[in-house]
Amino acid sequence: MFISNAYAQAAGAASSTTSGLMGMLPLVLMFVVLYFVMIRPQMKKQKETRAMLDALAKGDEVVTQGGIIGKITKLGDTFVSVEIAPNTEVQVQRVAVIQVLPKGSLK
Repeated sequence: MFISNAYAQAAGAASSTTSGLMGMLPLVLMFVVLYFVMIRPQMKKQKETRAMLDALAKGDEVVTQGGIIGKITKLGDTFVSVEIAPNTEVQVQRVAVIQVLPKGSLK
């Protein structure tokens, strides 16, 4: 009584291949933007971090993820010994080093 009946319309002409490609364009564009905004910078950061960890040397002053600042005294494949005070060394994983400080930062 208050709602009118809805009738299906006749099928339209078959869609062409260009409309199919145009429907995919926003999806492809989203993936391209996602790559340049998120994935590429993350890969660049990982590459820089890997290069920094490979370049660690004895005597470098470093900061760990826990905020410990010290000087590297021993290097291993997976662990690094860091002197945090005279005659006080801690052993941390190599990946826990997040920053190499400029020489002379520690006094």
